[in-house]
Amino acid sequence: MIIVDVETTGLDPKKHSIVSIGAIDFYNTENQFYEECRIFDGAEISQEALAINGFTEEQIKDHNKRPLREVVKYFFIWTARFNHKTIAGQNPAFDRDFLRATAERYNLFWPLHYRTVDLHSLCYAHYLKRGLFPPIKDGTNILSPNQIYAYVGMPEENLPHNGLFGAKMEAEAFSRLIHGKNLLREFSQYPIPEYLIQK
Repeated sequence: MIIVDVETTGLDPKKHSIVSIGAIDFYNTENQFYEECRIFDGAEISQEALAINGFTEEQIKDHNKRPLREVVKYFFIWTARFNHKTIAGQNPAFDRDFLRATAERYNLFWPLHYRTVDLHSLCYAHYLKRGLFPPIKDGTNILSPNQIYAYVGMPEENLPHNGLFGAKMEAEAFSRLIHGKNLLREFSQYPIPEYLIQK
């Protein structure tokens, strides 16, 4: 699995642009990717999105940064070494759709699998396995990223949100849910809850 976390200027992959890509190899955590880019000309910008990822309009339009096309092409080259080219993350369909829209915009070869693995579903299933229901409000599941991190014994993610740190947090949460083990040194001080440790 490739744990991917893209930061964007909004929610629509046709109208908004990627501003950064963070990724980590779940099977070899030394293999990491992080790049920031200049948005495509005419991309719409949501101030709410910028508040989450901490970028300013000046930063995402900076002509000293590599253009979006170049950064996504570089990311695809980075993924070439993987045997398992499946994107995973908190909301991997979002990340995949932005990467795919960028590939289509610039006629880049799409090297990744269309299927994804999402942290939310895995955590939801773990709740059910324990005979519990995930947090529900008005009949709707409200299991947020920070609630998932709390469930696996990790701290909340701070804002502004950084793509590589987000990918690392997601990778650690996957490891705790799947294997009941710590994956990354920077999270080793956070004890793994007993219900995740496999006997």
